[in-house]
Amino acid sequence: MTTLYTVLLLVGGLANLGSGIGAAVRLKVILPLMDGAHVPQSMLVFPIGVLKIAGGLGLLAGFAYPPLALASAAGLILFWACAVHTHVLANFWPKETVGTFSFLGLAVATLALGLAL
Repeated sequence: MTTLYTVLLLVGGLANLGSGIGAAVRLKVILPLMDGAHVPQSMLVFPIGVLKIAGGLGLLAGFAYPPLALASAAGLILFWACAVHTHVLANFWPKETVGTFSFLGLAVATLALGLAL
């Protein structure tokens, strides 16, 4: 396992875990973003929060069982691609949208490097 891959697993795991917990506890800052993207707030805990938490934990568990990190990264790519698609459909581009693309890029980089190792 390379240092870069270790960093990607740690950063991606902790970032997705934190984002998922924020969604699960319905942080006030998230609510206008959900409304702007036309996503029902009822989806914050499940599926959004649960999927982010599971993805983050899966990346971190990849230190013990590397195939789990690959599966989690693939799942997070699907999740974040759907988030980007949701923004496109809603034509909603607040400054926070850069986070959506950052999470997607992080998942893609993690999967790509993990497959290359």
